[in-house]
Amino acid sequence: MFIPNAGACLATTNVMSRKGLVRWMLRDPSQDPVDNGWRIMSHLDTAEYLASKPWQIVDFNDVCMIEPALIGIWDLAVGSDLQLVVDETGKHIVDTPTGREIPLENMYVPPQFRA
Repeated sequence: MFIPNAGACLATTNVMSRKGLVRWMLRDPSQDPVDNGWRIMSHLDTAEYLASKPWQIVDFNDVCMIEPALIGIWDLAVGSDLQLVVDETGKHIVDTPTGREIPLENMYVPPQFRA
């Protein structure tokens, strides 16, 4: 477990089956007390695919096991619209509307890794 009491989120079957790589993350208002609001999608997920309701309710920590870069976004605000960009310098969490990278100091650090 990376994040204590991380809650559940929705992730597409492409993400959970590892068929697709994590690419887009949206944080909606919670629909239930255990729902943290995150919606995780893969690079393969098209509008048509998403319309077919390919969502699974999963523990947020389980998605973080697939893509550890998601740990840092856990406590970002409702309304966050992010994408995971991978390039020759590494992995970057980018605000989709502005194209700006989220600074590391804004990312969540699990208690066990805090100085």
